[in-house]
Amino acid sequence: MEDYKKEFVSFMLDAKALKFGDFTLKSGRKSPFFMNAGAYVTGKQLHELGRYYAKAIHDNFGLDFDVLFGPAYKGIPLAVVTALAIDELYGKEVRYCSNRKEIKDHGDTGILLGSKLKDGDRVIMIEDVTTSGKSMEETVPIVRSQADVEIKGLIVSLNRNEKGKGNKTALSEIEDLYGFKAAAIVSMPEVVEILKERNALDADLLSRIDAYYAEYGATE
Repeated sequence: MEDYKKEFVSFMLDAKALKFGDFTLKSGRKSPFFMNAGAYVTGKQLHELGRYYAKAIHDNFGLDFDVLFGPAYKGIPLAVVTALAIDELYGKEVRYCSNRKEIKDHGDTGILLGSKLKDGDRVIMIEDVTTSGKSMEETVPIVRSQADVEIKGLIVSLNRNEKGKGNKTALSEIEDLYGFKAAAIVSMPEVVEILKERNALDADLLSRIDAYYAEYGATE
């Protein structure tokens, strides 16, 4: 396993972006863990977060793209800090773009923030975590309506590896539905593997994680 994945697990826990306990998700599922990218609030944390995303994008998609698109609202800072990190780590200049929730009709008009999309642009979508894929249902049509672009993929910070609408993970369902690759900095099974090696999960928590995946874990 790549070193940056192990470092990212420590980073999530230190920032309290990944927590273990008892949580009720939007889906209504009772989960023993919860991911909240809103916990990254300092300049140092955001700088590091961008570097982790940049490394995962480089590993999964290479650097043959033009635009990072971050869906409003959490995706906006993710696109910005990752664009900075890609320039810092790889010397590659990419543009950032995001959507507004409401179309602006004065000044910098339209539905987009940052760079406008142009015909021929190759786009990487960037999000915090995807459980149901609902945000892509809203965002992909917006991106494709702005120009004749190629969406090369989606990158998220954590793949929860649980069922979406069927027996596949939400990321796998996104791949099937939209025809582009979906990847994560790290998956939840990788997180558990890393924390087991560190003896950082007690038996009760491990049992609850196992029970959660027995019920909600993706089989495809």
